[in-house]
Amino acid sequence: MPARRLKPSDLLSIGEIARRTGLSVSAIRFYEDRRLIEPVRTGGNQRRFLRSDIRRLSFILIAQRLGLSLGEIEAELAKLPQGRTPTAKDWEAISAAIRARLDARIADLVRTRDRLDGCIGCGCLSLTHCAIWNPQDQLAEEGPGPRKLLA
Repeated sequence: MPARRLKPSDLLSIGEIARRTGLSVSAIRFYEDRRLIEPVRTGGNQRRFLRSDIRRLSFILIAQRLGLSLGEIEAELAKLPQGRTPTAKDWEAISAAIRARLDARIADLVRTRDRLDGCIGCGCLSLTHCAIWNPQDQLAEEGPGPRKLLA
């Protein structure tokens, strides 16, 4: 199938993408360098972005707020098609893929919240009774101080 010819109205400048997403131009360039978005170059070598890149960048912002690492975000975005607007089915597949990770993080947060009253101010972080950070003092051999953080 031949590629669809893009009209100028199909493309947005980096400034317009920044305005529409709330991201800085430098952040957009960072995501471009990471190949999370790929601009189209004009005859004058100016970068222009597809309207669908607004959705990609919005997903990055949402995923970061949910606690996904940049590597996890890259892996999920690699599943989306370049050059066309992702469909609801595309987004459902990503949602299903990250749901288990989010559920695990929620469970960690709930467990931490429920144990927090007994932990605030104790400062142990390496004693045998700290069930949140170091159960059974497993990390004592590695030295003093915290060694493990919740994801």
